[in-house]
Amino acid sequence: MRDLGAGFGHLLKGHRWVARHGKQYGFGLVPGLITLILYAAALVALAVWGEDVVGWATPFADDWSSPWQGLFRGFLTAVLFALGLLMAVLTFTAITLLIGQPFYENLSEKVDRDVSPDGTAPESGLPLWRELWISARDSLRVLIRAAVWGVLLFALGFLPFVGQTAVPVLGFFVTGFFLTEELAAVALQRRGVGLRARLTLLRSRKTLVWGFGIPLGLAFLVPFVAVFLMPGAVAGATLLARDLLGEETDEDADQDTDDTEGEQVTS
Repeated sequence: MRDLGAGFGHLLKGHRWVARHGKQYGFGLVPGLITLILYAAALVALAVWGEDVVGWATPFADDWSSPWQGLFRGFLTAVLFALGLLMAVLTFTAITLLIGQPFYENLSEKVDRDVSPDGTAPESGLPLWRELWISARDSLRVLIRAAVWGVLLFALGFLPFVGQTAVPVLGFFVTGFFLTEELAAVALQRRGVGLRARLTLLRSRKTLVWGFGIPLGLAFLVPFVAVFLMPGAVAGATLLARDLLGEETDEDADQDTDDTEGEQVTS
């Protein structure tokens, strides 16, 4: 339970950090706005032409009598749009991070420098094109994993009772985990931590990850909110990455100093 609260605490601290650094917050909004426009256009296109796509994909239903043809294709159209919406939620962060790699790398590095006791931040030493390639490759691998979970949970949603109770809850845990992985990848990739090592690291402290990712995932369900929360989420994920790796922060150093002084006074 302590890790659960710590994860949520990192999320809050990240948003407080960007609130104190308005310039970084402003730059961090740009990738989210671009992604939002692209996704909105895709969902509108799906709503407009989804029925045509379903009709093209189900020629065997052309000769069905009314109302069965309409009900069948209407149901498939609704399923197609719902699946598109689910994938939009699951992939929004990954696409935004990919588009905004230079923005978020800079933001994460500044957070590291700000909270590090010696004022330094880890650097990958890789050229930008190489970092973009690694980020795109890892994001695709994570998206495939998320898509498999998304399709599985969507199918389980049709089960009586379980689909309306346990499955949505499980969905939030899955979304929270992958959301945190994508956000923490900005700081961890800069430290040379590969995808497999990242996943192992995150699984070792799942309650910390869920404490960060589940509240954020719930907030991301609200239209347009994700755009405004992304800068703070990246900042918070940087703090979470430091926690996962056991790296000291200014707060930890201050606490150690206070404890030392207290022991000296007591003695």
